[in-house]
Amino acid sequence: MTNRNTDSLFLLIKSLKKAEKRNFKLYIKRNSSNEDLKIIRIFDVLDKQDTYSEQPLLKKLPGTEKRQLYNLKAHLYKEILASLRLLKSSDSIDLQLNELLDYGHILYKKGMFEQSLRILERAKDLAKTYHKYYFLNNLLSLEKRIETLHITRDMESKMELLVSESEAVATHISNVTRLSNVSMQLFSWFTQHGHVRNQEEQVRLKAILSNSLPENAHQLPSFYERLYFYQAMCWYTYIRQDFLQYYRYAQKWVAMFDEDPLRIRLETSHYIKGMHYLLNALFDLRNYSKFDRVLENFKTFAQTERVTEHNNFLVQTFLYISQAQINQHFMKGTFSEGLKFIPVLQERLKEYQGFIDPYRILVLRYKIAILYFGSGDYSTCIDYLQRIINVSGDMRTDLQSYARLVHLMAHFELGNDEILESLSRSVYRFMAKMKNITDVDQEIFKFLRNTKFVNSSQFKPELKNLLNNIKHFEKDPLQTRAFAYIDIISWVESKVYGTTLEKIAREKYLQSKRA
Repeated sequence: MTNRNTDSLFLLIKSLKKAEKRNFKLYIKRNSSNEDLKIIRIFDVLDKQDTYSEQPLLKKLPGTEKRQLYNLKAHLYKEILASLRLLKSSDSIDLQLNELLDYGHILYKKGMFEQSLRILERAKDLAKTYHKYYFLNNLLSLEKRIETLHITRDMESKMELLVSESEAVATHISNVTRLSNVSMQLFSWFTQHGHVRNQEEQVRLKAILSNSLPENAHQLPSFYERLYFYQAMCWYTYIRQDFLQYYRYAQKWVAMFDEDPLRIRLETSHYIKGMHYLLNALFDLRNYSKFDRVLENFKTFAQTERVTEHNNFLVQTFLYISQAQINQHFMKGTFSEGLKFIPVLQERLKEYQGFIDPYRILVLRYKIAILYFGSGDYSTCIDYLQRIINVSGDMRTDLQSYARLVHLMAHFELGNDEILESLSRSVYRFMAKMKNITDVDQEIFKFLRNTKFVNSSQFKPELKNLLNNIKHFEKDPLQTRAFAYIDIISWVESKVYGTTLEKIAREKYLQSKRA
């Protein structure tokens, strides 16, 4: 039996909507053969399965060996994609441009140069309208090839125009390539390290940005140049925990789409990502009212046909809205209320398990764990954290470090004093190895290690001392990375005032609303 996550054909069939399945059946029956009838049987069997299994397929196709089944599955996969290409062509500018380029090539090879050039001119207009410069480059290449064979009276002016167009497109593509590359470099940094840990990393991060950005990157005019510049700057400012600048670039990103709604259809995934960054920035700044407004707008957008009819957009919005809803409970101090959402979230995660990468799962699990910690359910919190701690590899070592620290804090809350000392040493060694220990973390470790030596009369003064020590670091961006993973200050305050983290967080939220 093959795992659901590893069989490509099974995942593709499960991603199809009713209209797409109906279209495939019509497409395949137009020119049916014996082999096509076999792949329809395979399609029907897989469509009914909840988990992929080969045995029912072999039973449905008597006399078919495993090797033959492999070839039939490959043929079915190809035919499904072909049917989707036909169905989706009117909805995709990329597919339309590819089609026009194909027509241009066919006419060119037929020697029908005039007709080919007319097709290419139409395609160029479409590519310019939708900022598809990579396609424009391919179209210009074919046009130049044709013009060298098809001599006309206005040859000189035509060639000058083609050279000018080609140079402008090449400059644009070079800028977009450099900007998208630096964005990917910064994203890679964050997935490995998280927020910057020291001055040395600040310098290295700045070098990545300054060495990679095109000249006058902040003044580049075109849509994609601005898009990738804002994306790179969002990552740069977020990693540095410069949340105000992070918010400003995320706001510019979303505003660029709002200027022209056509762009939302053009690059829906990037619009969704921009909304996600904007919500993250508002959460980090604790801008409660604007966070609520943006989240409601995002939820409304998630119900549009543009999203619901495309699996990719559907999964993206589900993930980012889920994360934002959990963050909303963190801000409002409604941890227990947020737990009501978890069963629904788990069901959707199960439904989309083949379409969500491990990185997103890791982040969601951590946020769910903090939700349980804030509600006082430390045992369930530990269960979720354990699933992060057991992840192998170097993905989000910062998240794995703070999962261990919160895991230690949860055992402290449960009164598991017999394991605190050994667990504390283990967590400290891991965080030190990953170079993730800040002065704030040092203070927490020091307090937890010393609790067994403190009698009840000294306990509250020690807590107050801890609170004063960590509050001292609130304005230092290199020391406050711990605050980005859990509200440690509110947790210590709850111990000082003999109440719960949930009540402290809730009171802070209500005070901000009254202010």
